[in-house]
Amino acid sequence: MLKRFVSLALCCALILISFCSCNTEQGEQKLQKFSVTYIEYFDTASTIVGYEETEEEFDVICEFIEKELKTYNNLYDIYKSYESVNNVRTINLNAGKEPVKVDTRIIDLLDYCKEIYTITDGTVNVAMGSVLSIWHDYRTWGINSPATAELPPMERLKDSAKHTNIEKVVIDRENSTVFLSDSEMLLDVGAVAKGYATECIAKALKEKGVDNYALNIGGNIRTIGTKGDGTPWSAAVTNPDKTSEEPYLMSVCLKDQVFVTSGSYERFYTVKGVNYHHIINPETLMPENTFSSVSILANDSGLADALSTAVFNMTYEEGKKLIESLEGVEAMWVTAENELLYSNGFKDIIIE
Repeated sequence: MLKRFVSLALCCALILISFCSCNTEQGEQKLQKFSVTYIEYFDTASTIVGYEETEEEFDVICEFIEKELKTYNNLYDIYKSYESVNNVRTINLNAGKEPVKVDTRIIDLLDYCKEIYTITDGTVNVAMGSVLSIWHDYRTWGINSPATAELPPMERLKDSAKHTNIEKVVIDRENSTVFLSDSEMLLDVGAVAKGYATECIAKALKEKGVDNYALNIGGNIRTIGTKGDGTPWSAAVTNPDKTSEEPYLMSVCLKDQVFVTSGSYERFYTVKGVNYHHIINPETLMPENTFSSVSILANDSGLADALSTAVFNMTYEEGKKLIESLEGVEAMWVTAENELLYSNGFKDIIIE
């Protein structure tokens, strides 16, 4: 039987799946609710909630989900190698050397990342790994050794930024290979991969006829259908102001939709009393501090994941224009001064 975790503390702090009725009339409950949490994949907690007649039926679905999570985790990993798997790390290790034959799911991801690059006007660029790896190393050091925490030298960041041309990610779909023609380029698919994998798993579940499930993959919430009684799911957004007595800002209704939040309080380290988070602006090569968090509602988990990063690094006006150019997408911004800003249709999904 799948191991279950009693504590919901393992779930992502940004967003929690909740189970209110979203102000709709409750139907007769015919299915039982089950849940399971895994902590092995995408360096985060993944919680699956589903409604089935029996626990055995839920276990079968979750075995499929866990297998898929493991596969996508191993393929998209940039830090670890796995036996008999050519993954994104393998591509990075062979930058400037030779094309790497990979699973078509990596080809699909990178093709999608190029689409995202175009949609976001370069604000989400998976070819920025050389810059992001520097920040990662300094952030890791700063967290482990706060007294000696430092900022990366800007000159080093600028030198690395010369090796972020996404056109030098050469994809050969016919031969299923990827080649980084710049030997100093690195891929970092973190802004897209988790959401993209979540969407792929959700689509596979729907093809199997699965309904009444919600996947919370490290705060990337993908709902499939409704809850077991026919009412919508809901997601509560954590208040980024940790001095507030209110832990959540609001809840929103979800039905066959995705809800993702990116925040400056997620992963950060402190240098001389100033916090530096993990969302790096490709233009300034620094973390932006205009917003504390950005939440995205969409119909596609990969798109929502990418947009939460892209919009975080734009002005409100730029981000709102982008969001409102996309069908079925809404957004909410929390500014550094704790002001709430919305796209035109976001308030319609808020649970009063």
